[in-house]
Amino acid sequence: MKLTQTNNKVFIAQGNCVCPAGFSLSENISALLNYKSAISLHKQSPFWNEPFYAAIVEDHLLGLRFDALSLEGTFSKLEKLVLLALLPIVKQHASEDKIGFIFSTTKGNIDALSAGRGEINLHKTASKLAQTAGINGEVMVLSNACVSGLMAISVAKRLIQEGSFDHVYIAAGDIFSTFVFSGFQSFHAVSLNPCRPYSANRDGISLGEAAAATLITRDSTLAGYEAFEILGDSSINDANHISGPSRTGEGLHLSIERAIFSAGIKPSDVDAVCAHGTATDYNDEMEAQAFTRSKMNDAPLFSLKGFFGHTLGAAGLIETIVSLEFGRKNCVPPSLGFDVIGTTQPLNVSSELRHKSIHVLLKTASGFGGSNTAVVFKKRIN
Repeated sequence: MKLTQTNNKVFIAQGNCVCPAGFSLSENISALLNYKSAISLHKQSPFWNEPFYAAIVEDHLLGLRFDALSLEGTFSKLEKLVLLALLPIVKQHASEDKIGFIFSTTKGNIDALSAGRGEINLHKTASKLAQTAGINGEVMVLSNACVSGLMAISVAKRLIQEGSFDHVYIAAGDIFSTFVFSGFQSFHAVSLNPCRPYSANRDGISLGEAAAATLITRDSTLAGYEAFEILGDSSINDANHISGPSRTGEGLHLSIERAIFSAGIKPSDVDAVCAHGTATDYNDEMEAQAFTRSKMNDAPLFSLKGFFGHTLGAAGLIETIVSLEFGRKNCVPPSLGFDVIGTTQPLNVSSELRHKSIHVLLKTASGFGGSNTAVVFKKRIN
């Protein structure tokens, strides 16, 4: 395949995703259009002795889908999820093309510890995924709390622009585990109901498990019709607290400001914002402060946490993939669970599906340790 030069431009191709609401991008889009959330009530579960809400992929359904791939070897739940997302998007490349692979996750095969299966090695998992998918290239792991999935897009873009790679595959995934669930419970951050980002009556997150995959490339033909160019990006750490975000939204504000600047656009050029929106008091308020300071109050804004739950290292990637697909349809997706605004600063939260011309989309993410990332995408119409 001959590489099409694009003057240092980098594109994101249509991706794929797997979660309890669907085992493909199209299935997930259909579920969201029908306001059907991946979050459900789990009355009997090995994770907790009381009912709780979460987005957990049923093992038997995952097994049926994965067995159809007829792959040799033994695979963990996380690996099955990621491969179901990754395999359908892997393409043929010219022998001279430089290929990279980034695996984005926060905890990897964390369930191996409680099952007594030994240590967790993220790079070994990443290498296994790349080899199984037939991706012959350099393998990298990006694990930076809940900005990991979005930051992987930024890193891939920069690696391509500096000439290290022609194409970079990104796969992201995290599973629901007792380790993660108990950790968020210790913060009193888990909602008793399906989460409600930015709402006055929000009371915490709903956790989820999911996987997503996409191709970042400088070849516009591989990116497909109505591809999105990765126009600008920035990651700023606010260094505020190991888990608490900056009250002023400093890190996110600077990330947005610099991403907008590097994209060469104005805040008013942004047609929609896919925000982090975890539905915790501190995160949503921090974001409201940051978006206000960044002059983004008027842009239609949405959170997909009410649909996917919080999928940790997969969140930034899976939410980007779904957001861009809605952008191709010139729609702003609904923020499931949102009702009445509950932040001190006004936000134009999309509670229902909106039909709107989408040319420029901003995606943001924030995470523990003060991490923040913002990426600007611009639709390229062939």
